[in-house]
Amino acid sequence: MKLNTAAKGSTLATRIHPAAVVEDGARLGEGVTIGPFCHVGPHVEIADGVEILSHAVIAGRTRIGPRTRIFPFASIGHQPQDLKYHGEPSTLTIGADCMIREGVTMNPGTEGGGMATVVGDNCVFLANSHVAHDCHMGHNVILSNNVLLAGHTRIGNFVILGGGSAVQQFVRVGDHAFVGGLTGIDNDVIPYGMALGNRAFLAGLNLVGLRRRGFDRDVIHDLRRAYRLLFAAEGTLAERVEDVAAEFASHPQVHEILDFIRDGGNRAIMTPRDSTDATA
Repeated sequence: MKLNTAAKGSTLATRIHPAAVVEDGARLGEGVTIGPFCHVGPHVEIADGVEILSHAVIAGRTRIGPRTRIFPFASIGHQPQDLKYHGEPSTLTIGADCMIREGVTMNPGTEGGGMATVVGDNCVFLANSHVAHDCHMGHNVILSNNVLLAGHTRIGNFVILGGGSAVQQFVRVGDHAFVGGLTGIDNDVIPYGMALGNRAFLAGLNLVGLRRRGFDRDVIHDLRRAYRLLFAAEGTLAERVEDVAAEFASHPQVHEILDFIRDGGNRAIMTPRDSTDATA
């Protein structure tokens, strides 16, 4: 590889393979590595320490955060797969320390969705996963192989989506939720929830994830009790939300769930398939 200095006074060299194409106007930080047969467009911004291995294409108004790694045949920032898109200068922003594996596709936003697709820090995208236009994703999210996010979806922090799962347009998935493999998500998934099946149903709380992330046993116990009350057979969901809010007035994790439900307005919340699923 030939060595290019990213900026005057840089301490780390940017390495661009002779077989790569970096168009005039692209902005590269220090210590960037661009492998053979990559193509970087003129409006792309790549932060310090990013590594693009080979055969990857970075297009559009795309910003890539520090130390992110992009593997072969990824297509990042090409125009949205939306027939209403008419060339507006929308953006794709990817956070720091992400891993984007082979064949991943990510699209920028559209005028109808706020003009931006946003991915947080420390996210992992396994082979052939897809992030559509106007998606907003938190930090520490994992998309397993072949996961499909349709346009306008909202994915919280510490969410894991199992292989082959698909999330419908405008659906929200709350913090710390788990989505099983081959699961079709067409309703919002509450924070800490676990969604399984196609079409998906709420199969309890993500207890494994809660334990792995160090949640206290008492917190988990209260979340389980609140879950059972929220999805009990008596009353309407709105009534149960207010009852749970009163009973768990000083419990921040429970109120994350309640706020998520309230913020959804008239959006449908995923519920248990039957009473046995409400045991969490």
